[in-house]
Amino acid sequence: MKVVKFGGSSLANGPQVAKAVEIMRADPRRRVMVVSAPGKRFGGDAKVTDLLGELAAAILAGQDTASLLGQILGRYRSIADYFDLAGETIADHFRTHLRTLQESDYPNSEYLLAAFLAQGEWMNAHLIAAVLQHEGLPARWVSPQDLGMVVAGPPRLAQLLPDSYDRLANFSLPADEILVVPGFFAYDAQGHIATFARGGSDITGSILARGLHADLYENFTDVSAIYAADPQIIAHPRAINTLTYREMRELSCAGFSVFNDEAIVPAIQGNVRINVKNTNDPEAPGTLIAPTKEVNHHHLITGIAASNGHIALYIHRYLLNREVRFPLQILQVLAKYHVSYEQMPAGVDDLTIIFSQKQVIPAVQTAMTREIRAAVQPDVLRWIPNLAMVVVVGEGLAHRTDLVAQILTQLATVEIAPVIISQGAARINLTMGVDTTQAAAAIQALYALSAEDYNNAQ
Repeated sequence: MKVVKFGGSSLANGPQVAKAVEIMRADPRRRVMVVSAPGKRFGGDAKVTDLLGELAAAILAGQDTASLLGQILGRYRSIADYFDLAGETIADHFRTHLRTLQESDYPNSEYLLAAFLAQGEWMNAHLIAAVLQHEGLPARWVSPQDLGMVVAGPPRLAQLLPDSYDRLANFSLPADEILVVPGFFAYDAQGHIATFARGGSDITGSILARGLHADLYENFTDVSAIYAADPQIIAHPRAINTLTYREMRELSCAGFSVFNDEAIVPAIQGNVRINVKNTNDPEAPGTLIAPTKEVNHHHLITGIAASNGHIALYIHRYLLNREVRFPLQILQVLAKYHVSYEQMPAGVDDLTIIFSQKQVIPAVQTAMTREIRAAVQPDVLRWIPNLAMVVVVGEGLAHRTDLVAQILTQLATVEIAPVIISQGAARINLTMGVDTTQAAAAIQALYALSAEDYNNAQ
């Protein structure tokens, strides 16, 4: 049995939905279909989820919503009309549903926003189940509640409760139907809608693949493979045929947007292989993500990624290494302001903490600076802004003693000296902080090294 997820670009309009229908028809093992909200149809277009966010904001502000509502419903009407499915009737049904949602009670505005953001998937799952039935495929819309999925945590950063997997395992999967499940959201114990992190339809698919004991989780998107570097920086980069779970986690966290970094965790826990494929070229093999023991790379460097928008806090104080409470005091300040860190390389007398810039807004930065100064009384405390984290990933990094030296030498050839260098004991990645303006040049230089490595391995 396969769980199949289709991303927003794969379901953006009627012709794209038709491709998804044929993909489901082509393999009877595809029994569960997880759908995203309709994405962009062309450059400059809006994603339905973004329009729903604007709609929620307008409702909270007491503004007129007619135009936004028309845009949103128009997207579903056009898909329905493509399949001769009485688009106006479907749009009227969805309009009534959204009006009921608006009139419901919520604990606070965040819950209202989460509820509206989830409706792109809710409506699309209903519509696509109807499309599949119209096209001769037995299909049924199924709510996350029907499957036993229950979440907890913030309404827009929900986490699945572990006992949901017991309920999923006991769910009786029909032998003669395709279950169409909306991605991205579930319900908490109080019955409120909560969404996963953005890109959360990947998470839903992974949860269902684990919980329903799928043989394979197929993730259909708009690219034929995961590539060794960003195609916007490297022209025609090498396609990665196979990735380990660990490599995919590292690359996703480092900036690869093809697959949500959080989504791979349930698949790892359930030992479910993931196949990233292209809706527009479904016969292409795509990229298989599998356990380390099943992947035999001939190359050393699997992929290179970079993510902008980072800031680092540098702290220096003599004899810092002898003070057992020093890191704890800093972490307590971070916890107070709900700020998580990404890296924390240290020396004898200094400590550097790397954050996403989104978390450290100016007011938070000022408050944290004041409280950290008071708590640990550093000799030096300064912020390093405008950082890009460049990450070289590969199971092979641990297999060559000179590979780190080659990576740093390659950066030196383009006159880039990393501000920060970090590598953990797993030795699956090397992370380097560079100025944001140097990120593209770093990727280009390091991709040249990885291409040489790959060619030599063939």
